[in-house]
Amino acid sequence: MTKQELFENIQRKKSFLCVGLDTDVSKIPEHLFNLSEDPIFEFNKAIIDATADLCVAYKPNLAFYESLGLEGWEVLERTVDYIHEKYPDQFIIADAKRGDIGNTSAMYARTFFANMEFDSVTVAPYMGEDSVSPFLTYEGKWVTLLALTSNKGAFDFQLMKDAETGEQLFEKVLRTSLNWGNDENMMYVVGATKAEMLTQIRAIVPEHFLLVPGVGAQGGSLEDVAKYGLNSSCGLLVNSSRQIIYASADIDFAKAARLEAEKVQLEMEKILFDAGLIKEYDEM
Repeated sequence: MTKQELFENIQRKKSFLCVGLDTDVSKIPEHLFNLSEDPIFEFNKAIIDATADLCVAYKPNLAFYESLGLEGWEVLERTVDYIHEKYPDQFIIADAKRGDIGNTSAMYARTFFANMEFDSVTVAPYMGEDSVSPFLTYEGKWVTLLALTSNKGAFDFQLMKDAETGEQLFEKVLRTSLNWGNDENMMYVVGATKAEMLTQIRAIVPEHFLLVPGVGAQGGSLEDVAKYGLNSSCGLLVNSSRQIIYASADIDFAKAARLEAEKVQLEMEKILFDAGLIKEYDEM
């Protein structure tokens, strides 16, 4: 998917919502285990069907699938195949946080891009260019590079300052990675709980898309993220996981998930309208 196609989807759906499919087998509604031999996939399928018209991306977190062994990988593949088949306009991100020496990264890239047909994969930049560049060899695919994350441990390294220049480590990651890819094949993870720092980030990467987790259950503000991070092509994919997919543990879980996604989408619609990125806004 190209950057322009992604922006057109955002305009058409009046949304820059990414739904995180962090499907925890211990949290899905109990009745699914009685109704299906594949309860995790049935949960994902119901969530996707309920939210597909309200979002532009899905982000399965691989840890929740890998923890189940072969069964989990099979569920993940079925989930990705289902999205491709039923909702081909969706941008699908493998939240895998890979990054290793070049030949290993090449195998990771083959896994997620050639075999499983994700649109993007999250990659850790710590090992440098040769650990990232294999992911950038696939036409139409994206690297989503970790830059400034929303977790408490981000303060351990990401905000460290160079003693001579005063440059923080996440800024160094952004500036250095501009030599690896461009705004057509690379985006960055920036936590919503660091929204005020988006001004610094936009000064370095004004045209890139940012994947922003941390809105919702983690306490990040969508209004602040848009205030500091929006650009002329929207430039934001704001992820919400738990707030949407676990809105209810009852038989109405999919309906509850839709209601939560709808709240976020309506807020995004107003943001896009006020920024002049869409022409119509339904105040209902």
